[in-house]
Amino acid sequence: MKIADSTSVQSIELPSGLTVFERGWLSSNNILLMGADNCALIDSGYCTHAPQTLQLLQGALNDRPLDLLINTHLHSDHCGGNSLLQSTYPEMLTLIPPGHAEFVKSWDANALTYVPTGQNCPAFHLNDTLRPGSDIQLGDLIWQIHAAPGHDPHSVILFEPVSRTLISADALWERGFGVVFPELDGVSAFEEVANTLDLIESLNPLHVIPGHGSPFVGVNEAIAFARKRLDGFIASPQKHSLYAAKVLLKFKLLEEQRMKIDELKEWVKSTPYFRATLAAQLGEQDSSQLTVDLIDALLKSGAAVAIGSEIHNT
Repeated sequence: MKIADSTSVQSIELPSGLTVFERGWLSSNNILLMGADNCALIDSGYCTHAPQTLQLLQGALNDRPLDLLINTHLHSDHCGGNSLLQSTYPEMLTLIPPGHAEFVKSWDANALTYVPTGQNCPAFHLNDTLRPGSDIQLGDLIWQIHAAPGHDPHSVILFEPVSRTLISADALWERGFGVVFPELDGVSAFEEVANTLDLIESLNPLHVIPGHGSPFVGVNEAIAFARKRLDGFIASPQKHSLYAAKVLLKFKLLEEQRMKIDELKEWVKSTPYFRATLAAQLGEQDSSQLTVDLIDALLKSGAAVAIGSEIHNT
Protein backbone atom coordinates (compact mmCIF):
# COMPACT_ATOMS: atom_id res chain seq x y z
CA MET A 1 0.00 0.00 0.00
CA LYS A 2 1.32 3.43 -0.98
CA ILE A 3 0.30 6.89 0.16
CA ALA A 4 0.65 9.63 -2.43
CA ASP A 5 0.12 13.35 -2.10
CA SER A 6 1.26 16.52 -3.89
CA THR A 7 4.76 16.22 -2.44
CA SER A 8 5.41 12.50 -2.78
CA VAL A 9 4.50 11.56 -6.35
CA GLN A 10 7.47 12.00 -8.61
CA SER A 11 6.71 14.27 -11.61
CA ILE A 12 3.02 14.51 -10.66
CA GLU A 13 1.76 17.64 -8.93
CA LEU A 14 -1.48 16.57 -7.32
CA PRO A 15 -3.75 19.34 -6.06
CA SER A 16 -3.11 20.65 -2.57
CA GLY A 17 -5.02 18.76 0.10
CA LEU A 18 -5.40 15.60 -1.99
CA THR A 19 -4.00 12.29 -0.73
CA VAL A 20 -4.18 8.94 -2.55
CA PHE A 21 -4.10 5.75 -0.52
CA GLU A 22 -2.97 3.32 -3.20
CA ARG A 23 -4.36 -0.09 -2.28
CA GLY A 24 -3.85 -3.58 -3.61
CA TRP A 25 -6.19 -4.99 -6.26
CA LEU A 26 -8.68 -6.36 -3.73
CA SER A 27 -9.49 -2.78 -2.72
CA SER A 28 -9.78 0.26 -4.93
CA ASN A 29 -7.64 3.30 -4.24
CA ASN A 30 -9.05 5.71 -1.66
CA ILE A 31 -8.75 9.42 -2.44
CA LEU A 32 -8.95 11.91 0.44
CA LEU A 33 -9.55 15.61 -0.19
CA MET A 34 -9.10 17.89 2.81
CA GLY A 35 -10.12 21.54 2.72
CA ALA A 36 -10.71 24.36 5.17
CA ASP A 37 -14.31 23.35 5.86
CA ASN A 38 -14.76 20.00 4.13
CA CYS A 39 -13.11 16.57 4.15
CA ALA A 40 -14.25 14.08 1.51
CA LEU A 41 -13.30 10.52 0.59
CA ILE A 42 -13.75 8.97 -2.83
CA ASP A 43 -14.28 5.18 -2.71
CA SER A 44 -13.87 3.05 0.41
CA GLY A 45 -12.29 -0.23 -0.74
CA TYR A 46 -13.36 -3.84 -0.08
CA CYS A 47 -15.07 -4.89 3.15
CA THR A 48 -12.23 -7.09 4.43
CA HIS A 49 -9.92 -4.07 4.20
CA ALA A 50 -12.38 -1.69 5.88
CA PRO A 51 -10.54 -1.54 9.25
CA GLN A 52 -7.33 -0.61 7.45
CA THR A 53 -9.21 1.98 5.39
CA LEU A 54 -10.51 3.54 8.59
CA GLN A 55 -7.05 3.47 10.18
CA LEU A 56 -5.51 5.21 7.18
CA LEU A 57 -8.25 7.83 7.20
CA GLN A 58 -8.03 8.55 10.89
CA GLY A 59 -4.26 8.94 10.63
CA ALA A 60 -4.63 11.48 7.83
CA LEU A 61 -7.64 13.34 9.27
CA ASN A 62 -5.95 13.84 12.64
CA ASP A 63 -9.22 14.03 14.61
CA ARG A 64 -11.11 15.96 11.93
CA PRO A 65 -14.44 14.42 10.90
CA LEU A 66 -15.09 12.92 7.49
CA ASP A 67 -17.89 15.01 6.03
CA LEU A 68 -18.55 13.34 2.70
CA LEU A 69 -18.15 9.89 1.13
CA ILE A 70 -18.49 9.46 -2.63
CA ASN A 71 -18.55 6.24 -4.61
CA THR A 72 -17.57 6.38 -8.28
CA HIS A 73 -19.59 3.18 -8.74
CA LEU A 74 -20.91 0.40 -6.56
CA HIS A 75 -18.66 -2.56 -7.28
CA SER A 76 -17.72 -4.22 -4.01
CA ASP A 77 -14.06 -3.17 -4.13
CA HIS A 78 -15.11 0.51 -4.26
CA CYS A 79 -17.84 0.64 -1.61
CA GLY A 80 -17.20 -2.28 0.76
CA GLY A 81 -15.94 0.07 3.47
CA ASN A 82 -19.02 2.31 3.35
CA SER A 83 -20.81 0.60 6.22
CA LEU A 84 -17.92 0.92 8.68
CA LEU A 85 -17.29 4.55 7.72
CA GLN A 86 -20.97 5.38 8.15
CA SER A 87 -21.03 3.89 11.64
CA THR A 88 -17.81 5.70 12.56
CA TYR A 89 -18.87 9.08 11.13
CA PRO A 90 -22.67 9.20 11.65
CA GLU A 91 -22.91 12.82 10.42
CA MET A 92 -21.14 11.98 7.16
CA LEU A 93 -23.12 12.23 3.92
CA THR A 94 -22.86 9.45 1.32
CA LEU A 95 -23.37 10.16 -2.38
CA ILE A 96 -23.55 7.48 -5.07
CA PRO A 97 -24.24 7.45 -8.83
CA PRO A 98 -27.99 7.58 -9.48
CA GLY A 99 -28.47 4.34 -11.41
CA HIS A 100 -28.42 1.98 -8.43
CA ALA A 101 -30.00 4.25 -5.82
CA GLU A 102 -33.23 2.26 -5.57
CA PHE A 103 -31.33 -0.99 -5.14
CA VAL A 104 -29.31 0.52 -2.29
CA LYS A 105 -32.47 1.82 -0.61
CA SER A 106 -34.03 -1.65 -0.71
CA TRP A 107 -30.63 -3.37 -0.45
CA ASP A 108 -30.93 -5.78 -3.35
CA ALA A 109 -27.61 -7.66 -3.32
CA ASN A 110 -28.51 -9.45 -6.54
CA ALA A 111 -29.21 -6.29 -8.53
CA LEU A 112 -26.08 -4.70 -7.03
CA THR A 113 -24.08 -7.69 -8.44
CA TYR A 114 -22.64 -8.89 -5.11
CA VAL A 115 -24.40 -12.26 -5.25
CA PRO A 116 -23.73 -12.88 -8.99
CA THR A 117 -20.00 -12.16 -8.56
CA GLY A 118 -19.67 -14.12 -5.33
CA GLN A 119 -18.42 -11.05 -3.48
CA ASN A 120 -19.38 -9.36 -0.22
CA CYS A 121 -20.55 -5.88 0.65
CA PRO A 122 -22.18 -4.92 3.97
CA ALA A 123 -25.37 -2.91 3.55
CA PHE A 124 -25.06 0.86 3.66
CA HIS A 125 -27.36 3.82 3.11
CA LEU A 126 -27.23 6.81 0.79
CA ASN A 127 -28.05 10.47 1.40
CA ASP A 128 -28.09 11.71 -2.17
CA THR A 129 -26.95 10.91 -5.70
CA LEU A 130 -24.22 12.35 -7.90
CA ARG A 131 -25.51 14.20 -10.95
CA PRO A 132 -23.43 13.90 -14.13
CA GLY A 133 -23.09 17.30 -15.78
CA SER A 134 -22.91 19.13 -12.45
CA ASP A 135 -20.06 20.25 -10.18
CA ILE A 136 -19.27 19.25 -6.61
CA GLN A 137 -16.97 20.74 -4.00
CA LEU A 138 -14.54 18.23 -2.49
CA GLY A 139 -12.16 19.75 0.01
CA ASP A 140 -11.39 23.22 -1.36
CA LEU A 141 -11.71 22.18 -5.02
CA ILE A 142 -14.58 22.15 -7.49
CA TRP A 143 -14.82 18.93 -9.51
CA GLN A 144 -16.87 18.17 -12.60
CA ILE A 145 -18.98 15.00 -12.48
CA HIS A 146 -19.06 13.06 -15.77
CA ALA A 147 -20.96 9.89 -16.62
CA ALA A 148 -18.52 7.15 -17.63
CA PRO A 149 -20.48 4.02 -18.62
CA GLY A 150 -18.79 0.88 -19.89
CA HIS A 151 -17.10 -0.96 -17.04
CA ASP A 152 -20.23 -0.20 -15.06
CA PRO A 153 -23.28 1.44 -16.67
CA HIS A 154 -23.64 3.92 -13.81
CA SER A 155 -20.01 4.80 -13.10
CA VAL A 156 -18.82 8.40 -12.90
CA ILE A 157 -15.43 10.04 -13.22
CA LEU A 158 -14.38 13.35 -11.65
CA PHE A 159 -12.32 16.10 -13.28
CA GLU A 160 -10.70 19.17 -11.72
CA PRO A 161 -10.04 21.55 -14.64
CA VAL A 162 -7.55 23.94 -13.01
CA SER A 163 -4.97 21.25 -12.21
CA ARG A 164 -6.39 19.01 -14.98
CA THR A 165 -6.61 16.10 -12.56
CA LEU A 166 -8.85 13.18 -13.50
CA ILE A 167 -10.17 10.62 -11.02
CA SER A 168 -10.90 7.87 -13.54
CA ALA A 169 -12.15 5.00 -11.34
CA ASP A 170 -12.03 1.85 -13.54
CA ALA A 171 -12.74 3.67 -16.83
CA LEU A 172 -9.02 4.12 -17.48
CA TRP A 173 -5.95 2.60 -15.88
CA GLU A 174 -2.39 3.13 -16.97
CA ARG A 175 -2.65 -0.26 -18.69
CA GLY A 176 -6.24 -0.84 -19.67
CA PHE A 177 -9.60 -0.62 -17.90
CA GLY A 178 -11.93 -2.74 -15.80
CA VAL A 179 -13.98 -5.73 -16.93
CA VAL A 180 -16.95 -4.57 -19.01
CA PHE A 181 -19.56 -6.20 -16.79
CA PRO A 182 -22.66 -5.42 -18.91
CA GLU A 183 -21.14 -7.54 -21.69
CA LEU A 184 -21.19 -10.54 -19.34
CA ASP A 185 -24.96 -10.09 -19.03
CA GLY A 186 -25.41 -9.92 -22.79
CA VAL A 187 -25.77 -6.12 -22.85
CA SER A 188 -23.66 -4.39 -25.47
CA ALA A 189 -21.27 -1.97 -23.76
CA PHE A 190 -17.99 -1.97 -25.69
CA GLU A 191 -19.19 1.12 -27.56
CA GLU A 192 -19.78 2.85 -24.23
CA VAL A 193 -16.19 2.06 -23.22
CA ALA A 194 -15.02 3.69 -26.45
CA ASN A 195 -17.22 6.74 -25.84
CA THR A 196 -15.86 7.12 -22.30
CA LEU A 197 -12.30 6.98 -23.62
CA ASP A 198 -13.26 9.70 -26.12
CA LEU A 199 -14.66 11.77 -23.24
CA ILE A 200 -11.46 11.39 -21.23
CA GLU A 201 -9.41 12.43 -24.25
CA SER A 202 -11.60 15.52 -24.73
CA LEU A 203 -11.05 16.55 -21.10
CA ASN A 204 -7.30 16.51 -21.82
CA PRO A 205 -6.20 15.58 -18.29
CA LEU A 206 -2.63 16.23 -17.28
CA HIS A 207 -2.56 13.36 -14.81
CA VAL A 208 -4.88 10.57 -13.78
CA ILE A 209 -5.70 8.96 -10.44
CA PRO A 210 -7.08 5.52 -11.39
CA GLY A 211 -9.22 3.20 -9.33
CA HIS A 212 -6.28 0.79 -9.17
CA GLY A 213 -2.56 1.44 -9.55
CA SER A 214 -0.45 4.56 -9.11
CA PRO A 215 -1.37 8.04 -10.32
CA PHE A 216 0.13 8.55 -13.75
CA VAL A 217 0.95 10.96 -16.54
CA GLY A 218 1.31 9.83 -20.16
CA VAL A 219 -2.46 9.93 -20.53
CA ASN A 220 -2.43 9.77 -24.34
CA GLU A 221 -0.37 6.59 -24.21
CA ALA A 222 -2.76 5.06 -21.67
CA ILE A 223 -5.76 5.90 -23.85
CA ALA A 224 -4.06 4.40 -26.90
CA PHE A 225 -3.30 1.21 -24.98
CA ALA A 226 -6.89 1.01 -23.73
CA ARG A 227 -8.28 1.45 -27.25
CA LYS A 228 -6.03 -1.31 -28.56
CA ARG A 229 -7.20 -3.61 -25.80
CA LEU A 230 -10.81 -2.72 -26.49
CA ASP A 231 -10.36 -3.49 -30.19
CA GLY A 232 -9.12 -6.94 -29.20
CA PHE A 233 -12.20 -7.57 -27.07
CA ILE A 234 -14.53 -6.37 -29.83
CA ALA A 235 -12.83 -8.70 -32.30
CA SER A 236 -13.03 -11.61 -29.86
CA PRO A 237 -15.71 -11.26 -27.14
CA GLN A 238 -14.65 -14.66 -25.83
CA LYS A 239 -11.26 -13.13 -25.00
CA HIS A 240 -13.04 -10.59 -22.81
CA SER A 241 -15.10 -13.32 -21.11
CA LEU A 242 -11.94 -15.27 -20.32
CA TYR A 243 -10.32 -12.11 -18.94
CA ALA A 244 -13.39 -11.50 -16.76
CA ALA A 245 -13.36 -15.06 -15.45
CA LYS A 246 -9.69 -14.77 -14.50
CA VAL A 247 -10.33 -11.46 -12.75
CA LEU A 248 -13.20 -12.86 -10.68
CA LEU A 249 -11.20 -15.95 -9.72
CA LYS A 250 -8.14 -13.86 -8.84
CA PHE A 251 -10.32 -11.55 -6.75
CA LYS A 252 -11.54 -14.55 -4.74
CA LEU A 253 -7.95 -15.66 -4.16
CA LEU A 254 -6.99 -12.15 -3.08
CA GLU A 255 -9.82 -12.26 -0.56
CA GLU A 256 -9.09 -15.74 0.80
CA GLN A 257 -5.32 -15.85 0.05
CA ARG A 258 -5.46 -19.64 -0.23
CA MET A 259 -8.16 -22.21 -0.90
CA LYS A 260 -8.42 -25.92 -1.42
CA ILE A 261 -8.94 -26.57 -5.11
CA ASP A 262 -12.12 -28.55 -4.41
CA GLU A 263 -13.50 -25.61 -2.38
CA LEU A 264 -12.67 -23.24 -5.20
CA LYS A 265 -14.51 -25.49 -7.65
CA GLU A 266 -17.57 -25.43 -5.39
CA TRP A 267 -17.38 -21.63 -5.18
CA VAL A 268 -17.29 -21.38 -8.96
CA LYS A 269 -20.22 -23.79 -9.25
CA SER A 270 -22.30 -21.66 -6.85
CA THR A 271 -21.38 -18.28 -8.35
CA PRO A 272 -23.92 -17.23 -11.02
CA TYR A 273 -21.46 -15.40 -13.28
CA PHE A 274 -19.46 -18.61 -13.63
CA ARG A 275 -22.31 -21.10 -13.57
CA ALA A 276 -24.30 -19.50 -16.35
CA THR A 277 -22.89 -16.47 -18.10
CA LEU A 278 -19.18 -17.14 -18.33
CA ALA A 279 -19.40 -20.88 -18.84
CA ALA A 280 -21.83 -20.36 -21.72
CA GLN A 281 -19.75 -17.63 -23.34
CA LEU A 282 -16.59 -19.69 -23.04
CA GLY A 283 -18.25 -22.82 -24.38
CA GLU A 284 -17.77 -24.75 -21.13
CA GLN A 285 -20.69 -26.95 -20.09
CA ASP A 286 -18.90 -28.14 -16.97
CA SER A 287 -17.99 -25.42 -14.45
CA SER A 288 -15.45 -27.79 -12.83
CA GLN A 289 -13.53 -27.99 -16.09
CA LEU A 290 -13.79 -24.22 -16.45
CA THR A 291 -12.25 -23.86 -12.99
CA VAL A 292 -9.39 -26.20 -13.91
CA ASP A 293 -8.73 -24.22 -17.08
CA LEU A 294 -8.77 -20.91 -15.20
CA ILE A 295 -6.50 -22.21 -12.43
CA ASP A 296 -4.04 -23.45 -15.05
CA ALA A 297 -4.07 -20.00 -16.64
CA LEU A 298 -3.42 -18.30 -13.29
CA LEU A 299 -0.58 -20.70 -12.51
CA LYS A 300 1.04 -20.18 -15.90
CA SER A 301 0.85 -16.40 -15.50
CA GLY A 302 2.38 -16.54 -12.01
CA ALA A 303 -0.76 -15.05 -10.44
CA ALA A 304 -1.16 -18.12 -8.21
CA VAL A 305 0.83 -21.13 -7.06
CA ALA A 306 -0.35 -24.69 -6.33
CA ILE A 307 0.80 -26.23 -3.05
CA GLY A 308 -0.51 -29.74 -2.56
CA SER A 309 -4.30 -29.69 -2.77
CA GLU A 310 -4.43 -25.93 -2.35
CA ILE A 311 -4.01 -22.91 -4.61
CA HIS A 312 -2.33 -19.87 -3.05
CA ASN A 313 -2.45 -16.24 -4.11
CA THR A 314 0.92 -14.73 -5.08
